[in-house]
Amino acid sequence: MAEDDTEKSLDPSQKRLQEAHDRGDVVKSQEVSTWFLMAGATLIVMAFSGAASAGMLTTLRGLIANSYDIRVDGAGFIAVMARLGREVIAATALPLSLLMLAALAGNLIQHPLVWSAEALAPKFSKISPSAGLGRLASKQTMANFAKGLAKLGLLGTVIGMLLWRERSRLEGLVTVDPAAILPIVHVLAVRVLGTVVAILAVIAAMDYFFQYRQWFERQKMSVAELKEEFKQTDGDPAVKGKIKQIRQNRMRKRMMAAVPKASVVITNPTHYAVALRYEPGMNAPVCVAKGVDLIARKIREVASEHGIPVVENPPLARAVHATVEIDQEIKPEHYKAVAEVIGYIMRLNRSFAGRRP
Repeated sequence: MAEDDTEKSLDPSQKRLQEAHDRGDVVKSQEVSTWFLMAGATLIVMAFSGAASAGMLTTLRGLIANSYDIRVDGAGFIAVMARLGREVIAATALPLSLLMLAALAGNLIQHPLVWSAEALAPKFSKISPSAGLGRLASKQTMANFAKGLAKLGLLGTVIGMLLWRERSRLEGLVTVDPAAILPIVHVLAVRVLGTVVAILAVIAAMDYFFQYRQWFERQKMSVAELKEEFKQTDGDPAVKGKIKQIRQNRMRKRMMAAVPKASVVITNPTHYAVALRYEPGMNAPVCVAKGVDLIARKIREVASEHGIPVVENPPLARAVHATVEIDQEIKPEHYKAVAEVIGYIMRLNRSFAGRRP
């Protein structure tokens, strides 16, 4: 059975992947972003909750202790609220900044920054009721819903088991001094958050692999798409062949126009032909034309028409043809053999010139 050219069964090319990134179609796992947020929150609770709460406690304690001296008119109240706002910002600025960095890292670790306006372009499918219902009933939505329920059930079970073991301590907090409650709550919060982060790490890794496979499947290409991309990147083979043919024809015409200026044509005698030009003062003879078979025959014909000497020397013809390009000097290892040929031609020319009346 012939393979369907429209079936998307081929791995995507690098160009296809780059195009997907440029239009905003990238691997995106919400679970990875959630894990970074939870890990950042856990780090903040462990490292900064004590200092932040102490700063807030000092501020609020001073506010309550001096409440009788606080002016509650318009200007006084605004000044108190401004000072309280500054204290809150100073206590929470660093933790909130770290939380923002964690959220940003959760996206950057999955894919580079994407600058694309295509995702912001208005689409009727985004506001279409029928399209919305279709998305609600899609396999992806059902899978996400089931995944959310499973995650909620797993986390709820683990956290419930963790807190169940501390039920006696939690019940006793009712009779504990309020100042002693915060350290106990801090320890329990860190323990719960650490457990949640560990569970979410496994869920995030599994979800990222799943999202990556789905994204990779979406980017797969058909044979027809691969051929079209090849045409766009490397050019249409038919056009490239035509251009190559035109270049060869131009080069052939230029060679034939240079043959009448050659000093000698060295042949195989039938398969190879190399036309060399040498004038006094030149460093070495220069190849002005070369070819095999039909082109070699054409070179010999043009040389005969213009009275250019044709010398049969098969080894030299093959050697020069293989080692020199058009408009290049011959290689030093061929100087002696070519010099003998050209010297022979010069002697013949002088002999013919001496016989003329």
